[in-house]
Amino acid sequence: MNIAHHLERGHLLYPDKIALIFEEQRFTYKQLDQLANRVANGLRGLGIKKGDRVALFLPNIPEFIISYLGILKIGAVTVSVNVMLKSAEVSYILNDCSAKAIITTESGSSHVLEADLPELKHILIAEGEVAKGKSLAYLIENSSSDARAVEMDRHAPASIVYTSGTTGFPKGATLSHGNVISNMYSHNRCCGMRQDDRLLLYLPLFHCFGQNAILNAGLNVCATIVLQRRFELEQTLDTISKNKITMFFGVPTIFIRLLNTDISSSFESVRYYFSAAAPMPIEVAQNWQQRYVKVIHEGYGLTETSPCSSYNHDLKYKLGSIGAPIENVEMKIVNDDGHQVQPGELGEIIIRGPNVMLGYWNRPFESAQVMKNGWFHTGDIGRMDEQGFFYIVDRLKDMINVSGFKVYPTEVENVIYQHPSVAEVAIYGVPDLIKGEIVKANIILKPGHTIAEQQIIDFCSERMATYKVPRVIHFVDSLPKNPTGKILKRVLRNNKFVPELSTATQ
Repeated sequence: MNIAHHLERGHLLYPDKIALIFEEQRFTYKQLDQLANRVANGLRGLGIKKGDRVALFLPNIPEFIISYLGILKIGAVTVSVNVMLKSAEVSYILNDCSAKAIITTESGSSHVLEADLPELKHILIAEGEVAKGKSLAYLIENSSSDARAVEMDRHAPASIVYTSGTTGFPKGATLSHGNVISNMYSHNRCCGMRQDDRLLLYLPLFHCFGQNAILNAGLNVCATIVLQRRFELEQTLDTISKNKITMFFGVPTIFIRLLNTDISSSFESVRYYFSAAAPMPIEVAQNWQQRYVKVIHEGYGLTETSPCSSYNHDLKYKLGSIGAPIENVEMKIVNDDGHQVQPGELGEIIIRGPNVMLGYWNRPFESAQVMKNGWFHTGDIGRMDEQGFFYIVDRLKDMINVSGFKVYPTEVENVIYQHPSVAEVAIYGVPDLIKGEIVKANIILKPGHTIAEQQIIDFCSERMATYKVPRVIHFVDSLPKNPTGKILKRVLRNNKFVPELSTATQ
């Protein structure tokens, strides 16, 4: 097996069908496959072989997709590098995985410090001037378009996707060909992906969500991928309307922003909505369903699970749930002793199945900490109901301890989202000499709305236990987020983000 077989199948069955749209460029399945073959042959010519790691330090441009598929075709391992990282962070990842080559842009190459990278042999520039290294375009032009993906064992490493590093240094989740292939087939079935679909892909390709749940899953059904560099509201609305997008994938913060915008005319072609990467506030899901008469289907997973583990749901949709495990995947809720708890009780979500990573690259100790008896321990707190539907409560690390009482930020956020003036909220714990921790809220108000801190406190006091009520409230104009739009609680807790205060507090 080889992940890249899906592209070769598309070339064989639908050679003239559009596989990829990017700005004014169009690539058929035949063209995309031949370009990937040229990359594969070019890398072979540079001495890259099966098992070697090749890093992709690229934004959402066609060269990412072409290079990714070419690397896989020769049995080498792709390494996804966040384009926002700086020199020291890039050096850490490239040394950690002993990358032999990196494909990047002119601007990205300034963060590739060759003196710090003894294992790195080749720098290929995919966009911009070639100030250092070689031109990827030249490599492609001078390589054959004939190649076939090599057969790989299902347990052979295919991709290393570095986690965001919520504690300590990033770790490389190593996904096998079998991991990704099983996951993309499950995602196809759950989401009902079809050959005539058009999938908008603005989520970063270096992230597991964009790479596997959209790109690989879409190519697997021979759909059309419409690629954007990033999410920009006006551009996204124009792209959806112009290209007749049928499937829209996002994260909760994107859906929150869309709810505050009139999108009805732009989204007429969209038949399916999907959210993942962070819990969807119930209030947001309800408002969306009431306004557009379509549900936002939710998935749950992590980089370590390729990413999809559960789906809500092809049989019955349950508001607020992350659904039930996808096929061939098991999930359960366990207590601190590792014993399964009863339905309705809170505990840690653990996962077992063909989607679970091989482990963290070259980190046996860290791998053993999360992989126990075949089960991956997610660090997420959740519960399961009597019908087998799962609900995520929060990250174990995000839990707030107020005088010994557990407070889950998502629970408080769901209450605050019910307030008509609130656009976005982030709840996190801050140290307190008496209570250990207290609850703090950073709130973005909807345009034109003004509210006092005490009004939020009173609103919460009427709806939850006293110890859960935020004691510190800041109205802000922005929240720290990762490239997928997930709010970074660790940055708030560590006081590494100085929010711009909203005029509502002035």
